Amino acid sequence: MSRRYDHLADVEAFATAVERGSLTAAAQALGTTPSAVSRAVVRLETRLGVQLLRRTTRRLGLTDAGRLYLEQSRAAFALIDDAERQLQGHDGELSGSVRLSVPTTYGHYRLPDRLRAFAQRHPRVRVELSIANRNVDLVAEGYDLAIRLGELPDSGLVARPLEHAPACLVASPDYLQRAGVPQRIADLSAHACLSFVMPSTGRVFPWLLREDGHDRDWIPAGGVRLSDDPLGLVTLAEHGMGICQSYNFVVAQRLRSGRLVEVLPQARGRGRAFSAIYAPHRQLSPAARALIDALTES
Repeated sequence: MSRRYDHLADVEAFATAVERGSLTAAAQALGTTPSAVSRAVVRLETRLGVQLLRRTTRRLGLTDAGRLYLEQSRAAFALIDDAERQLQGHDGELSGSVRLSVPTTYGHYRLPDRLRAFAQRHPRVRVELSIANRNVDLVAEGYDLAIRLGELPDSGLVARPLEHAPACLVASPDYLQRAGVPQRIADLSAHACLSFVMPSTGRVFPWLLREDGHDRDWIPAGGVRLSDDPLGLVTLAEHGMGICQSYNFVVAQRLRSGRLVEVLPQARGRGRAFSAIYAPHRQLSPAARALIDALTES
């Protein structure tokens, strides 16, 4: 008797190719070769009798049939994932895996202590962690949850607040000795203000300051603009390149050691919120729920 679902590996290859944007990227994700992924897609198209992908030298495009099949395939795989999640932890000890996406600031300076405590409490849970400054697509990329910064748009995602992180302006003693110490916000225009360009918008990330009892967003206009990793601002400031704004939890140790000095402490403004988010329609595994609880209880 022939097996009814022996083509599921081909379906996975097709879905991965679309999600990753190319046969090469899909092959890397699946641990195979681009030609093997291509053959899998061709087999699937032959089986279904329709074209699923439009292939060009630069990118892959979905046909209408491919778009419909992809949506239904994702739903089917989600049901399988949910069935497996339901069985995790039924023996009294949590097990399984949780995929988590975290920005670099939080991943390097906040997450380690909380993740270590979680791992000690639940040693059979595997956490697959991505530390990067991009907003992943939770559903399309298969993440259980993510940590996001700032006010979240009405995206239909569930958000659990983690903390409201205050920020401060810092510079190295060497820089301040050379350039002088600003006394007012207006003085910043004469200084090298290190700025971060948001990858999603291409705009400069505003500094959160407070002046005369009012919060204001101040746009740094220095000669050095950094993208991708905001932690690089702190490194540049520490090496005397100028003034930057960062979270207290990032620069606290450098301030204590004297490698950085706080600038304009009277101008500290409001902080920014960090939240754990997840898709409401996907049933979280006991392991994922436990990880969210571990992150929020701190």
